[in-house]
Amino acid sequence: MVERSGSPGKFSGPSAHPKTPLGCSPKRGHFAALYPAVVPLSSTLHPRIDVDAAISRLDGRVHTTPLLHSRLLDHAVGARLWLKAENMQRAGSFKSRGAFNAALVGLEADDPRGLAALSSGNHGQAVALAASELGLSAVVVMSEKSSPVKIAAVRGYGAEVISEGVNIKNREKIASDVAADRSLRLIHPHDDPHVISGQATVGYELAGQLKARGVETPLVLVPLGGGGLLSGMLLSLRRWLPGARVVGVEPEASNDGQLSLAAGSRVELAEAPMTVADGAATLRLGSICWEIIKAEVDEIVTVSDRQIGGACWWLWSRCKLVVEPTGALSLAAALSGVGSRADLGTKVSSGDHTEIVCILSGGNCVPSQIAELVGTPLEPVPAT
Repeated sequence: MVERSGSPGKFSGPSAHPKTPLGCSPKRGHFAALYPAVVPLSSTLHPRIDVDAAISRLDGRVHTTPLLHSRLLDHAVGARLWLKAENMQRAGSFKSRGAFNAALVGLEADDPRGLAALSSGNHGQAVALAASELGLSAVVVMSEKSSPVKIAAVRGYGAEVISEGVNIKNREKIASDVAADRSLRLIHPHDDPHVISGQATVGYELAGQLKARGVETPLVLVPLGGGGLLSGMLLSLRRWLPGARVVGVEPEASNDGQLSLAAGSRVELAEAPMTVADGAATLRLGSICWEIIKAEVDEIVTVSDRQIGGACWWLWSRCKLVVEPTGALSLAAALSGVGSRADLGTKVSSGDHTEIVCILSGGNCVPSQIAELVGTPLEPVPAT
């Protein structure tokens, strides 16, 4: 079982906002000191990233998700391991933060249009929830192969789903065309500064929770798909927890981020990746996300579908947490030994434990999906 440290409720984070952005070392690049930040690249989207405004805007709109601890997982990983449970967020994932922030920005600008989105599932649910709560219409474009449970959830929040003939390669164009034809405001799942600002509140919140426990230099493992969560986490952690090492985690079959980092430029996969982590099955990183990630991330690692399945088994059977495959990417990396490597492991000054934080990004799946992943159950390590 897991031990709870905090619970959903009032939005919280570090006890006080610094008056000026934290400085950064030359290694980290200029993004660590940009806050609020103007993204230095051409974009058809509004270029401002303002995390302070998102923190205020989301107060009362989203949950403060708990930071959990499991001695059983400590034993398995060989470190003190924390789980940031975004699977307990509204609509079942961190995506609610970015969706609500972007939707509210539009209303503040007196834009009453309905919302459009493209999504593998979680972003669509978040946009549908935000639209329903704010009195707006919503249309979500999803691949024909999207998880049925996610499609049903989007419709359950009252949004229209367009999926016929949709795939990962054409969904962005279809969503853009639908938005233009119906005069809707398109909220991109990751390549939108207001979405990134909302996702950054995960890092703000996490920094406060860790500091309250005396943790200043953790290794933070973050699931990576289009890059909205990782880029937002980088901006907030470089400001509020500058001693953290931040590592993105991708499925082996969808390693466009890792390839991009190695090449020094954004790489696009030729074909739709086949992986159980549907939320991370992207062709490329978002352009805004990539600019932040290439400047700030410490490393990007990959895990196999088998390792993802093992992590899901641990979370479901031993920690009693409903976490989808994409949400378990971070734990899969920790269980594979990422935190034990000398070049990534970090120590807290108060003891000998390596501190690892796994962001559990979502929990929208059904038991049958996990059963198919796990196959023969793994032998648990006894609690100590």
